[in-house]
Amino acid sequence: MKIIYIVLGCISLGLGCVGAVLPILPTVPFLLFAAFCFGKSSERLHTWFKGTSLYKNNLESYVKGEGMTRKTKIRIMVIVTITMAIGFVMMQQVVIGRIVLAAVWVFHLYYFIFCVKTMD
Repeated sequence: MKIIYIVLGCISLGLGCVGAVLPILPTVPFLLFAAFCFGKSSERLHTWFKGTSLYKNNLESYVKGEGMTRKTKIRIMVIVTITMAIGFVMMQQVVIGRIVLAAVWVFHLYYFIFCVKTMD
């Protein structure tokens, strides 16, 4: 099982790195998943990941319970909104898919606006 977590963590970390460069790919969810996978697989990998600048710049304050900067929250909400809008447009014939996407999008906005603390 550790091997599976390591592989998933590496894939997620790779996608998070790509997401740090490409604005269409979200960074934070992939890095959170990588942290989870590395934490489950190897203490050494988990410690290494927590020392990377990707972790420190995007997740450290959130994991510590301090929240996220306004800029980070807005960036995440914009990227997710654009991504979901593309899916919404592509699901013209799938009404239930559009309803599910809209519900997930509303929950996402609610969570980042009201549940994640904003650091100043």
